[in-house]
Amino acid sequence: MSRAGYYAWVNRKPGKRAAERAALLSKVRRIYDDSEGRYGSPRVHQALRREGITVGENRVAKVMQQWGMKARVTRVYRRLARRRHKLKALPNYRLEAPSPGAVDQQWSSDVTYIKLGSKYVFLAVVLDLFSRRVLSWRLGESLSADFSRATLREAFQTRKPAAGLLLHTDRGVEYRAHKTQRLLKQHRVHHSMSRPGHCTDNAEVESFFKTLKGELLHATSFVTMRQLRKHINRYIEGFYNTRRLHSSLGYRTPLEFEGAQ
Repeated sequence: MSRAGYYAWVNRKPGKRAAERAALLSKVRRIYDDSEGRYGSPRVHQALRREGITVGENRVAKVMQQWGMKARVTRVYRRLARRRHKLKALPNYRLEAPSPGAVDQQWSSDVTYIKLGSKYVFLAVVLDLFSRRVLSWRLGESLSADFSRATLREAFQTRKPAAGLLLHTDRGVEYRAHKTQRLLKQHRVHHSMSRPGHCTDNAEVESFFKTLKGELLHATSFVTMRQLRKHINRYIEGFYNTRRLHSSLGYRTPLEFEGAQ
């Protein structure tokens, strides 16, 4: 190659297609980074559409693959065994109930555990099944009826649902405890429980726990409760409820979905 030909090649401006690829890469990288690596190609594609950018999902997936942008891998945690107890269990009334058509018609609550150093701590949440919004959450070092009941009480104080709310939980002793049942009766709640051995009866909360552990906790070590609480709060209030695009909501956020009601 001649000297003149080399410098002509070096100084040549990128073509139209090269400029388009570079612009798309920049937009994909921005959305991926804004999600802190939590979005895979389907959600990145939907985020681009929301910005008025027309591009195929396969093309987005190819760009992300070429540049090593992968969604965080979800880690599945084994649930701790629950103690058997003679407190009364209730049927699963959700099986007969229609899907919620508005907020505060059906809620779900559950507890999971998180490894913190050499011990386990517990996270309780209350979820609105219409919008998938996390209404309240609580982190604690021990699992008890008081712990779960405090999470429910916070949701009642925040949302003030009308009588007849259907609350679905698992059959854990913390939800069957007399104190918890008195609280639900006070708020005129219709309590439903999962069938024995049917974890999918509470699928929405199980899905949230799986998402949180995959997108926030996987491959991340927390040392103190204060640090863990700060990051969970940031994830739920600053991302999950307000910014995360939910496929079950037509790729809208819970707050958007409630606002469109």
